[in-house]
Amino acid sequence: MFYYKRKSMKRACVFFILMCLITAIPVLAEPFKAGVAIRKITPDPLIPVSGGVGIPSPVTMKKGDLFIRALVLEKGDVRVAIVGIDNLGWPAALGDKTRKLVNGIPPGNIIIGATHTHSAPDAYGFTDENGNMGANMKYLEWCVQQMADAINEAIEHLEPAELKTAVGEAKGKIAYNYYADKLYDPRCGVIQTIAKTGKNKGKPIATLVNYAIHPEVIGPEQGILSPDLCGPLYDRVEKMGGGVAIFMGSTQGGMVTADIRKEGGGEEKTWEECIRIGELLADEALRIINEVKVQENPGLYCAAKTIQFPIESEMMRLILKNSPLYYKVDDNYNVTTQVNLVNIGTAQILTVPGEALPNIGYYIKRNMNSNQPFLFGNTNDAFAYMLTKVDFNSFTRYNYVSRTSLGEMTGEIFIEEALKMVKSHPKPDK
Repeated sequence: MFYYKRKSMKRACVFFILMCLITAIPVLAEPFKAGVAIRKITPDPLIPVSGGVGIPSPVTMKKGDLFIRALVLEKGDVRVAIVGIDNLGWPAALGDKTRKLVNGIPPGNIIIGATHTHSAPDAYGFTDENGNMGANMKYLEWCVQQMADAINEAIEHLEPAELKTAVGEAKGKIAYNYYADKLYDPRCGVIQTIAKTGKNKGKPIATLVNYAIHPEVIGPEQGILSPDLCGPLYDRVEKMGGGVAIFMGSTQGGMVTADIRKEGGGEEKTWEECIRIGELLADEALRIINEVKVQENPGLYCAAKTIQFPIESEMMRLILKNSPLYYKVDDNYNVTTQVNLVNIGTAQILTVPGEALPNIGYYIKRNMNSNQPFLFGNTNDAFAYMLTKVDFNSFTRYNYVSRTSLGEMTGEIFIEEALKMVKSHPKPDK
């Protein structure tokens, strides 16, 4: 009798182990996939460009083309789109229209960031003191559709992929802080997806570059429409075999800009300088990513959260109230926006709906659950500068960034909500 009991227990154990293995097989077999697509959105004929608050400036020529670049990632039932658009900013009022046109991805998993070039058409609907508006609404609606088309095409192109992620210091004369030379983050984050099967096996599908810099070499005053330094960056990455290039800015507020300083004084505000900086940043990004190992079956996780910011600035209230885009502003002048936390393999990403100052970026990064922290600035919204309350209006140098922010509490609220997300959601792969 004892023999039969032992035999029965042995069979039960074997059955249990087999069931565990069978249950685990689908999880292990779920492939990581990536797909990419682009759309050129250079207006033809050319239209005025915006470098900030106010009526756009007329242009007479272009240097490079403007693009929408969409990367879609998938693992099991999780699908995420990361989209970059060559513009000063891309408000949720436009992004939400695109989200409604996309099939197969939850709206909260569609992450839309602007490169922050200061030489692209107005996407905010800025008005002057008389209520005159210079944004071309027909162009913006066309971009909304082009973005949706790019995301849907990227979904169609999904294929089994491997992953490389890395964060390292980008060296050379790329960026600096206009207010205090060394007060900026020189780290460059890189995400690269690599084809796992097919004729392009082993070749990059896409390379995403995440770096804090204002693409304002040319600016709006020269009458030139341009992606600025992002254009040459795209060209260089793609020429070097990195697949489709995508640029996502980071915490470049107050004022981390392109290092175009000349020896002896002055600045080099030329397309040639855009090429120098864009290509140098591309080379550094490729160097950083080439030094790391491939992650063969990485995890993928995405969470979205809606947060509110009070609009304390009278100027920002005026802008948001008078814009034809109908921002989500309540009766108490609170604006809502989306923040995402994304784990891709060993990397962790937080989105920032504006231009956070470097100290905010450093603090959040060192409290994230990865030694490969990414911050996507001007993403899902672009509510100008984000300062901590101790910096807000505290000294003359920050008068401009304080004036062009939502208010004193924006940075504080973002830090609190972002770190809550980090603590309450799963950690990335080790």
